[in-house]
Amino acid sequence: MMKSMSTTEQKSQYKMVSTFQRLVETQFSGDINALCWRRNPIGDFQEIASQLKINENITEIFIEDLNQLQLSENGKLARKFIIQDLQFLTDYGAQPSLNILKNYERDDEFDFISTDVYSYHVDRSPIESDTFLCTYFGASGDIIPNDQVQQKILIPEIREQLKILFNGPESEFEHFLKENYFDLHYQAIPNAKSTNLGNGNLWRLSVDHPGQKVSPCVHRAPIENEGELRLLLIC
Repeated sequence: MMKSMSTTEQKSQYKMVSTFQRLVETQFSGDINALCWRRNPIGDFQEIASQLKINENITEIFIEDLNQLQLSENGKLARKFIIQDLQFLTDYGAQPSLNILKNYERDDEFDFISTDVYSYHVDRSPIESDTFLCTYFGASGDIIPNDQVQQKILIPEIREQLKILFNGPESEFEHFLKENYFDLHYQAIPNAKSTNLGNGNLWRLSVDHPGQKVSPCVHRAPIENEGELRLLLIC
């Protein structure tokens, strides 16, 4: 379930749409850098998650894997819902990936900055693209308005530590930050208000790419619920 927001907050962050076609055709504009096709899916997605075999922390699942599952009627409804999303996105020209996961890899190399997906971050692409996300089962991520975060590389104490780590000429420092993806990560300001993406909703988030007219959407992966897998579509 998404957190309640005031009308002003909602307009400043994301826009709701009612169909897949509107999700992919609606243009980002102004402060709106996220679109949500909100659904109330019917089916037992937990049944699917419990039957899928996971070989590593993250395992990609294909339609043939789903079709091999022996499911109840509610499980079959959930499977149909997922396959429909995969087909929608594939027909659109995207390359969706359905993952069952325990957790993502943690970045604990430095104690002064984290650059894993649990940190607020934006996605970057060399070509025009968007990020699509849908969590069918398990904990779901968050988005946050760009004016409620601060780029980590601009926080003085972090920047000083990064300069020490770099230990090179000042003229190449910005390239170092970008090359190592430090510039993609953000820290929430005090009293910031994030929006949970919820389960079953298909989101389209803006990406940092050449020609992008809005700010890229700042988001993060959730801390997984203990003992629970996540079933996630992403592309």
